[in-house]
Amino acid sequence: MKILALNPFHGGSHRAFLNGWIKGSRHQFDLETLSAHHWKWRMRQGAIHFANKLKHAPSTETEYDLLFCTDMLNLAEFRGLAKPSLANLPAVVYFHENQLTYPVQEERERDLHFAFSNFLTAHSADAIWFNSGYHQHDFLTALENWLPRMPEGKSLLPLIPALWEKSEVHSPGINIPECEPAPRSPSQKPLHLVWVSRWEHDKGPEIFFEALRLLQQRGTSFQVSVLGESYAQTPEIFAEARNWLKKEIMHWGYLEDYTEYQNVLRTADMVVSTANHEFFGIAVLEAVAAGCRPLVPDALAYPEVLPSDRSFFHDNQPGTLANILEDYAGQLTENRHVDDQQRVTWYQFVRKYGWNSCTGRMDAALERILRS
Repeated sequence: MKILALNPFHGGSHRAFLNGWIKGSRHQFDLETLSAHHWKWRMRQGAIHFANKLKHAPSTETEYDLLFCTDMLNLAEFRGLAKPSLANLPAVVYFHENQLTYPVQEERERDLHFAFSNFLTAHSADAIWFNSGYHQHDFLTALENWLPRMPEGKSLLPLIPALWEKSEVHSPGINIPECEPAPRSPSQKPLHLVWVSRWEHDKGPEIFFEALRLLQQRGTSFQVSVLGESYAQTPEIFAEARNWLKKEIMHWGYLEDYTEYQNVLRTADMVVSTANHEFFGIAVLEAVAAGCRPLVPDALAYPEVLPSDRSFFHDNQPGTLANILEDYAGQLTENRHVDDQQRVTWYQFVRKYGWNSCTGRMDAALERILRS
């Protein structure tokens, strides 16, 4: 099968997803991309850019079997602008996120034009793929609640059941180490925490750092590695925390070298998330695969994608989080190997998200679409 893949925002998890799938797929992909800058302009401009570029390419009347795109493309616009041989292809859209329920600092900042573009894309697609069941339910339920509040929006509600019917969950692949996590060194002290989320407000950094400040005040020993990608507009709490965490910091900042990144994960005891937005959680799952105990909010996609161990979850309150971390630090002081046997179990659990498994499932799903 030959697939035309369009990615208007080719960066971060969007790029990693397509590159990982293409690398192991039994199908052939032609990938058209735009750089991961100015996401709003990419959503507005991507359709006409790709339509014009491909319109002047050599004839593709019989070249492609299927069109694959991400939620950053307005598929309805592309189909209206593209030449018929492309506009009429069966189309699959992958929702990494959506602009109706993606958190904003203030709701008045939300541009609902982009939410409606997501709706049009879903309506125009032959199949809708979500990265988690949580995301699928979150977006489609939000559409049901939002559309009636728009002018003549109630007339669109009969279209929603078809979206549910043609939607599926396909988790993105993650990089799984070839070997099971090794036991932690008995001499490793104290508790080593790792932050792997983006340096943005929707990941709740204020909650995380407030919990660490409480640990400091209580005299609990710990070390912290603050990884994850940062951007031009980084929440001020990161600079503030770097100042008062000087004695506890082991690593600070994004690690471009993936081997170096994995080395940090292998030395950490626990990966902590305080997110108020997570449609899947690639970075957390990769940390778990490397041997980190997860400590994440009891919400979002986390209960779906992680093992059902209640000790992995918290209520996203700084005081509660600090209490859990303090108790766990005490356990490690008494028994440095407290999680060694469980780490192998966690590793085996998250292997189902590895590319070796995900690639075959998604390849087969595309083939079913063509047969239907």
